[in-house]
Amino acid sequence: MDLVVRAVVIFFVIWIVTRAVGRRELSSMEPFDLILLVVIGDLVQQGVTQSDYSLTGAIVVIVTIAVLTVAMSFLSFRVPRLRPVLEGEPLVLVQDGQVIDRNLRRERITLEELRSEARQNQIDDLAEIRFAVLETNGRISFIGRT
Repeated sequence: MDLVVRAVVIFFVIWIVTRAVGRRELSSMEPFDLILLVVIGDLVQQGVTQSDYSLTGAIVVIVTIAVLTVAMSFLSFRVPRLRPVLEGEPLVLVQDGQVIDRNLRRERITLEELRSEARQNQIDDLAEIRFAVLETNGRISFIGRT
């Protein structure tokens, strides 16, 4: 039972940390970020299992985390009011060619990063954009003016 409680606590700590880090940072991982994730994974494993290296202990932890993941997905699907909390909401960064600075600051995105993303989508001027939306997966969608 101790393993289940530890797995539940760690699951929610990881969920809170990933929400706090921000969508943009998670979608554009650098090599250091990847190494950091591996280190965090090792620390999580040590914190959850402590000195239990048994096959049963590993199975209990994996099943607990899988059940919590499915439960969060199910809640998000069945309870629309929880969806913004569990998954986040898309955020408008540019509207009718005007950059919304407040939203850029909120997600810690620089104007140069936004311009770079626009260039990668063959948009050379932000004034050409009707909407730029930071999606819940961390990618920016661009809708051009017609």
